[in-house]
Formats: sequence, C-alpha cells, structure tokens
Amino acid sequence: MAEHRSMQRAALLDAARSLLSEGGTEALTFPALAERTGLARSSVYEYFRSRGAVVEELCEVDFPVWAAEVEAAMVIAGGAEARIEAYVRKQLELVADRRHRAVVAISASELDAGAREKIRAAHGGLVAMIVDALADLGHTEPRLAAMLLQGVVDAAVRRVELGAAEHPDAITEAAVSMALGGVRG
Repeated sequence: MAEHRSMQRAALLDAARSLLSEGGTEALTFPALAERTGLARSSVYEYFRSRGAVVEELCEVDFPVWAAEVEAAMVIAGGAEARIEAYVRKQLELVADRRHRAVVAISASELDAGAREKIRAAHGGLVAMIVDALADLGHTEPRLAAMLLQGVVDAAVRRVELGAAEHPDAITEAAVSMALGGVRG
C-alpha cells in the first residue's frame, strides 16, 4: 500500500513538472494533475493540500539534484575562474532539463511563505557554492558578489526560457563573459 502511494506521489510530481515546463505556474492545477495521472481530483488532495505544497515538494526533490550537478561541474573545473565559469555554464545548460525548467517556472510571488522559504534556502545553497571561488579570486565581499553573480545567471535563464531573439549559446557566452569580466566585457 505504501509503495502504491509512493508511486502515485511520484507520478503526481512528474505530472507537475510537465505542466510547469509546458505552461508555467498557471498550468499547475489540481484538475490538470488529476487528468495527467488518471487519479480523481479528490485523490490529488489526499497527497497535496495546495499548489504551493506541490511546488514545495518539487523544490525539495529537484533543487538538490540540480545543485549537485552544478557542484559536480565546479569540482571538475579546478581553479577559481574555471569554477565560476562552470557554475554559470552548468545552470544555463540545465535550463533544457525538465526538472530545472519546472523549478524556473515557479514564480515565488504566488506561493505561500513555506514554499518561498524552501526556494530561498535552495538558492542560498547554490549561491554558497560560489562564495569560496569568489573569495579565492580576492573579492572583499564574496557573499555579495555571489548574490549579484546569481542575479546574472537568473537573468540569463529567464532570457533562455522566454525564447529570446538571441541563441541560448550566445546568452550563455554573454553571461560567462559578464561573470568573469564584469561590465568591462
């Protein structure tokens, strides 16, 4: 029984990922989840009390996977500049990954405080990874620099997600250039 419930929960999360990556947070509704999984709408409520709860669980499951992939790319990279470049490149590469797309589609403004806090904490973990590399480069305020660097990455992710005029590779190169050279380009 527990295994069956766990499989249904996994199916609901997978359906939520698809809905988020196809249509953003507006697409994530309980009727749509019920339709995608073949469950009755009342059954969806047995697993999740709200859309925020679905998003919260997706963050708990997917963010660590995404962060681990970014961290692995940084470890392989070696030196401080190479780690920073890997940090930017890997996040932009993951935009094509459905798990990541779901996380990107989540707009914190329409979520309850619990879900927003989970997203903030996950982002904090991501930013913490880059602080040491920035300190190694001699930044006097590495935490602030890390937050600003993540802002550049987030802006690049949004451009890719929006299907901007620029090719995703051009957006990635511009973000890497901004990260490594600042506004001097």
